[in-house]
Amino acid sequence: MFNRIKQALINTSGKISSGIDNIFFKKKLDDNSLNELEELLVAADMGSAVAALLIQRLKTTKFDKDITVELIKEKLAEEISNILAVSNNKFTCDHPGLNVILVCGVNGSGKTTTIGKLAASYMQSGKKVAIAACDTFRAAAVEQLAEWSIRSNTMLFTGDIEADPASVAYSAMQQAIANNIDILFIDTAGRLHNYQNLMDELSKIVRVLKKIDPIVPHHCLLVIDGTTGQNVFNQVEQFTAIAGVTGLIITKLDGTAKAGAIVGIVKKFALPVHFIGVGEKIDDLKQFDHLDFAKTLVGI
Repeated sequence: MFNRIKQALINTSGKISSGIDNIFFKKKLDDNSLNELEELLVAADMGSAVAALLIQRLKTTKFDKDITVELIKEKLAEEISNILAVSNNKFTCDHPGLNVILVCGVNGSGKTTTIGKLAASYMQSGKKVAIAACDTFRAAAVEQLAEWSIRSNTMLFTGDIEADPASVAYSAMQQAIANNIDILFIDTAGRLHNYQNLMDELSKIVRVLKKIDPIVPHHCLLVIDGTTGQNVFNQVEQFTAIAGVTGLIITKLDGTAKAGAIVGIVKKFALPVHFIGVGEKIDDLKQFDHLDFAKTLVGI
């Protein structure tokens, strides 16, 4: 698994690792070298606030003395893992009875595929899983979920084309309870965070589900395209305000040099990253390990 992460993050880690090699080769840890490192971290999409914080913490390590590249990478990985430590708690679906997981995200983030992979994983672990297809305005989304439902042997709840997504979610939750389902994934339509009518629709789904059980959804997962970089901050802010996001899934990390943005997102919003996508296969969605991720990011 560690090797898979290394391969997926090779674009970002290569950029950071080679940059550190060039900056600290036979040099002191001084203001000049730290300024260069700060610029490197910002360029890797970590954001200016996180870069400044990491530099401040590095100043406590043999400042103004000769230092090895290895020590810099180890210290940087340690500080990054501390920021990401909010993700340390393993994602669980252990609520007695039905666990309801609402999944949201912008168009093209890989949301529907991610649900299919998660459903297959939980079926393999012995859970009884169902999926609610609440993207009622895109027939292809329902067809895609139907394919995943067949592949993973999960139950699929659908509504009529252009049916009210909230009513489909409500009916799906009732049917899931009646069928003693352990986990119900609710797939919502991809929507841009600044389209108010679509965000209102998402808010309505949450309100309607709470009429059945006021503590649902038990998880609200926001799927983020890893190639988005710093532009994802507005997404996280708006989806959290509307749907109460509880955790993140980062997809497409195998095709980006912007994976450093994850550190900035976690630092700003204190939201855990639960899973990361490292490829297209059914088993290419992996639980996030903040220690492995931090080490890989700096090239250790």
